[in-house]
Amino acid sequence: MKNLLTSKLGTMLAVAAVGSLFAASGAHAEDITIVTEPEGSISTAMFTVNNLWICIAAALVFIMHLGFATLEAGLTQAKNTVNILFKNSVIPGLGIITYAMLGFNLMYPADWIIPGVLGSLAPAAWGLATDEAGLTAAYNVGYTYWGDFIFQAMFAATAATIVSGCVAERIKLHSFLIFSFIFLLIAYPITGSWQWGGGWLSEMGFYDFAGSSIVHGVGGFAGLAGALILGPRLGKFKNGKVHPILGHSMPLATIGVFLLWFGWFGFNGGSVLSADPGPVSLVFTTTALAASAGAVGAMLTSWIALKKPDLSMVLNGILAGLVSITAGPDVIAPFWAVICGFIGGIIVVFSVIFFDAIKIDDPVGAVSVHGVCGIWGTVAVGIWGGANFGVQLLGTLSMCAFSFIFALILFLIVKAIFGLRVSEEEEVGGLDLGEHGQEAYPDFQAAVKG
Repeated sequence: MKNLLTSKLGTMLAVAAVGSLFAASGAHAEDITIVTEPEGSISTAMFTVNNLWICIAAALVFIMHLGFATLEAGLTQAKNTVNILFKNSVIPGLGIITYAMLGFNLMYPADWIIPGVLGSLAPAAWGLATDEAGLTAAYNVGYTYWGDFIFQAMFAATAATIVSGCVAERIKLHSFLIFSFIFLLIAYPITGSWQWGGGWLSEMGFYDFAGSSIVHGVGGFAGLAGALILGPRLGKFKNGKVHPILGHSMPLATIGVFLLWFGWFGFNGGSVLSADPGPVSLVFTTTALAASAGAVGAMLTSWIALKKPDLSMVLNGILAGLVSITAGPDVIAPFWAVICGFIGGIIVVFSVIFFDAIKIDDPVGAVSVHGVCGIWGTVAVGIWGGANFGVQLLGTLSMCAFSFIFALILFLIVKAIFGLRVSEEEEVGGLDLGEHGQEAYPDFQAAVKG
């Protein structure tokens, strides 16, 4: 009973603390004080709780792949639904396997080939550890080796999923899978090592808590490279004008966004790397506030700019708010999280309009949501999170540029060897029949043809 009362009292105090932070609208990150366990003094019970939370958070991030699948399927044409779902079903498995093969150790290297830039690829570093210490606090006072791996592996798969949306409806399936395998094997772990692996950006003081740049910026700008090389979908741009190719299911897209929002609590909350109630509850709060503000920002902006309230813009606004806060949900105070997300919601609308204006076809707006807002979210930590603005800008531009160049070269190589774009006949008929020989809605299609 005493423990229960203590727990309730602690919860009430945490809520009161967050409320006071929000009320103090002028508060900065440095005003936030979070009491944590002294390093090395963690109890067995707390170690168990921390590791359990890491594993639960990994499961929440895993659910995000269902969100990506339904969002991308909903915002594209019905004739390509099987293809979209197929890619989003394979990518998580591909990402986890490649991360186990090489990515985890390349991202957190024991040694460097180029100090701070490229981790060692010595055979001894390949694969995962198997000693018994990986099951105990001997690896880390907060979580096991395996808890750390599975959480980080879920992040790795996300980067390639972002690319899928940018190149949807016109890329060859086998070419996309080859690209994803190599990109996840090499590019994502290298950029991640620059910060999370103790590389050159980490030494400069760069801050990216859960991956506005490391995951989202990297994925978004890799997708931009693919969209540039593939060119627009047939009929997207005619006589200098944009002809929208509407998604076939806004309910599916909406379900996808809410699944992503739900999973994002694990994405950001798990990045605390412990179940410490102070940081976790703060991160949950700033994450929810930024997403909410992103929705409002996108709603108002699209309503004014497009003269109609656009659901797809609001959905992307929610995601823009989430991406915008991901670099600093633990150091940006709640009031500023609202401002950060609101600005992200505005940015994403104008970014989507901009890419259409320069005739870059991004079917789901992934470059804008993840790439552009990833940059914004990272530099926002230099405004409201206490990080150095110049270092934040340098770090995010370096990661996004590396990802773009690497992906551009890789896409060109894949195009030269395997081809990249489906035939005009396949694109018109749909990738479901052309690539898979099956339809997502056969009864509906038969009724329409009849």
